[in-house]
Amino acid sequence: MLIALVASAQSYRAGKYRHLDVNYDGHINVADVNTILNAILEGHEDPAEGEDDIVIPDYYAGGDISLLPSYEASGVNYYDTNNVFIADVIAYLKANGWNSMRVRLFVNPENATAEAVGEGVRQDLEYVKSLGARIKAAGLQFVLDFHYSDTWADPVAQTTPAAWASLSDSQLATQVYEYTRDCLAVLKAADAEPDLIQTGNEVSYGMCWAPEGGTAVKAVDSGGWSRFLNLERQAIKACREVCPDAKIILHTELVRNRSLLKSYYQNVDELDYDIIGLSYYPYYHGLFDALNGALDDMESAHPDKDIMIMETGYFHAWQPSDVKYDLSATYPISQDGQKQYTDALVAQLKAHKNVKGLFWWFPEANDGGLWPNQVRTDWYNAGLWDNQTHKASPAIASVGDFAK
Repeated sequence: MLIALVASAQSYRAGKYRHLDVNYDGHINVADVNTILNAILEGHEDPAEGEDDIVIPDYYAGGDISLLPSYEASGVNYYDTNNVFIADVIAYLKANGWNSMRVRLFVNPENATAEAVGEGVRQDLEYVKSLGARIKAAGLQFVLDFHYSDTWADPVAQTTPAAWASLSDSQLATQVYEYTRDCLAVLKAADAEPDLIQTGNEVSYGMCWAPEGGTAVKAVDSGGWSRFLNLERQAIKACREVCPDAKIILHTELVRNRSLLKSYYQNVDELDYDIIGLSYYPYYHGLFDALNGALDDMESAHPDKDIMIMETGYFHAWQPSDVKYDLSATYPISQDGQKQYTDALVAQLKAHKNVKGLFWWFPEANDGGLWPNQVRTDWYNAGLWDNQTHKASPAIASVGDFAK
């Protein structure tokens, strides 16, 4: 075994693997292996651990914090569960077990409608570069969510960016490649290299639909698959070239439609991706039966793929009247009920060996009392801070529990 370890170590003498010289004697040999084994046997931390090391977690726990800088700029306060002021929200989340943060990126968000801006569309490359670097500096995994659009990209809207609208399919594929490549190069140069990359947000029915709409551009329709696969192929190619260590996520929200979910991931099987990403909202998708069925299907059909819940949430106050499933009798609409839901979700996910990630949608929502400087035009009551008291939800720690 020691010979094998030394042979592996000797094949990594240079570059980013220089930290394998754990005793800093200028050589990678048996002495380094002995140092590592002694540290393990004595219960010490890896002596090579340092700022150059890349720590890849077994399980990812976090959330999409894309609006956090906007809240901070607005002057909102965040408090912990004991009503103590939080100076650094990212540090607080990390202390509660979160090890990953997702941030969305729009092509030209200045083209978004006032309504979309009021909902939180503003993350251009400069915005993401700053927030991404902050996430990385905190020692967390950075998940980049490409919205190949100027505005929200989701199952009902995958609007092609205005600047790309007149391109042919082949030109569009080239544009997707070049845009992805260039964005990643900028982030990498700014110490904001993503560790996981979503090549599209909830691309259940394709992406970059034609400006005039129509079913022919959607992946589930005749003629749509080849177009969509080519766009994804080009996006993934750019990711592999610029960020070869990053994991690629294909993200959908088809939990309620198991037959479509299965056929979708069969159709994308030729693509070079790593992770099946799913959105799961219990008030839209039902409680856990649909989720467990979908996870069973994916684990059976794609045993080589990790699975992550890229978005979830549950209300702590004022549940909207138009939810498809009212679960308040099981999980009360309160911060305690929110924690109960999260604890139950973590338990369900832990029963699936391929599920490696859990991300909360918009945990930083904290709009109460900001008028006239509110970040959004409406409140979102499934975040992890109370909009009125600004106190943290105990569900924050429950999300962190998934990473244990």
